[in-house]
Amino acid sequence: MATHHAVPGEIVDLASWANDLPNEKTKVIIKTDTMELARLVVPKGKEYPSHQVPGPVVVHCVQGKIEFTAMGGTQELHDGQLLYLMPGEPHSLRGIEDTVILLTILLTN
Repeated sequence: MATHHAVPGEIVDLASWANDLPNEKTKVIIKTDTMELARLVVPKGKEYPSHQVPGPVVVHCVQGKIEFTAMGGTQELHDGQLLYLMPGEPHSLRGIEDTVILLTILLTN
């Protein structure tokens, strides 16, 4: 079965997504030639080693808490907080709690 991606004008309810954290996994919401928007589930203790993407990135913590390392430092990102990274910035993260983040990547050609 193909994954449903939101279409222009479709309402995506971010608040209700956090309710299914124990059951749901990561999924792409929107993917175009210029942008990718994904819901990323980060279980407590899960680590994503240092990586980078070619475009600007916005990481929005919808629910939970992660440890986020970038630009020579480590910070905690909590419910309702977000951060922005420039293209190519190496970063890593670790789930402090079961967490849902909204990841926006602007794609460059």
